[in-house]
Amino acid sequence: MAAMTITEKILAAHAVEGDITPGAIATIWPDVVLLNDVSGPLAFSQFDAIGTGRPFDPERIVLVDDHFAPAKDVESAEALRSTRRFAEAHGIRHHYGPGRGGIEHTLLAEIGMVGHGDIVFGADSHTCTAGAFNALGIGFGSTDLAAALAAGRLWMRVPESIRVELTGTPARHVTGKDVILEVIRRIGSDGGLDASLEFGGPGVSALGMDERMAVANMAVEAGADACVFEGDAISLDDMGKRGMTTRAATMADAGATYRMRMEIDLGALPPLVARPPSPANGVPVETLRGTRVDQVYIGNCSNGTMTDLRQAAEVLRGRKVAPHVRLVVVPATQRIWRQALAEGLLDILAEAGAAVSTPTCGACFGGHMGILAAGETAIATTNRNFRGRMGHPEASVFLSNAWVAAAAAVAGEIVPPSDILGNG
Repeated sequence: MAAMTITEKILAAHAVEGDITPGAIATIWPDVVLLNDVSGPLAFSQFDAIGTGRPFDPERIVLVDDHFAPAKDVESAEALRSTRRFAEAHGIRHHYGPGRGGIEHTLLAEIGMVGHGDIVFGADSHTCTAGAFNALGIGFGSTDLAAALAAGRLWMRVPESIRVELTGTPARHVTGKDVILEVIRRIGSDGGLDASLEFGGPGVSALGMDERMAVANMAVEAGADACVFEGDAISLDDMGKRGMTTRAATMADAGATYRMRMEIDLGALPPLVARPPSPANGVPVETLRGTRVDQVYIGNCSNGTMTDLRQAAEVLRGRKVAPHVRLVVVPATQRIWRQALAEGLLDILAEAGAAVSTPTCGACFGGHMGILAAGETAIATTNRNFRGRMGHPEASVFLSNAWVAAAAAVAGEIVPPSDILGNG
């Protein structure tokens, strides 16, 4: 048998039929099917049209109200009701509404539904976030997911693999966000097309699980089909903490074939900022020093974690948000929100002048609760900065880690975090 990459091994373990070789078509069964309040209603109507009557396995279906939750208008309320009714009709207990869940990709891991060797099918492009956990998250359209709901399997093209070898230890104020911005800067927004990004090497151990999520979440911004990290003692321990039965990680075979290999020395990375209108436009934060900002947004499906909130609170402790800046902070899940409350982080953020939100995708995708006006500039820990992504097409969005975003909130302009905190 030919040597396999991590991606190929996980797919092979879930294959119903077909060869697991790059470019081949294989039918794959998922461990979890994940839908939200935007992708779900269309999938539900298509599922009804298929006529199977019952989903393949209600225990392996997760429904999350996050994009327009809490509902911002009547149309949003109807979408949330559609999701609620589908869950009730089919006995799907993993349905999470406002106040009970959070943003789907962060929540899925939190509730112990993804771990070593798993596959998640989701009707959302950032399903690749599951790669942080030595798993595969693969995004499909709503109609595809209707078939997955009915049959518990889908066909897909087997991707090639791109190996990203991490070495060294990050300097202060450098995070997983900077790692993925560097990858996208090097290969471009289409460099990962028809491929899975595989992260490994000794530098992986320098990244906590929250930071691995930040990396995996933006694999799709390089055009990748999926992303997967090597598992290690950290990810194994994390499975146990999330209430999962621990199991060995899936690792690549020696001699596995990759379309491309690249190496990133974490110790050589500065904090990066992606200029609009592409996540591929990463430059050192120093390059953009003095760029005025009107809004700072800290949150989203991977950068609303406790790690991000602690970083932001360290910058904002005892300081104030600049008078002309709006700071919006969005913990990714209800559990994270409550933990941040218990640690006093929310009080620090609010005292500094931040508006702290209930968990929601909100402004990240241009839905609500933080939309930009024409000519305004934001710096955000989100994953996309396309024109019109967070509001008016004449607004500008810069992408950064939480240290950099929080420093900009205080300074009123983009500055290195060391300007606020020093180098210690």
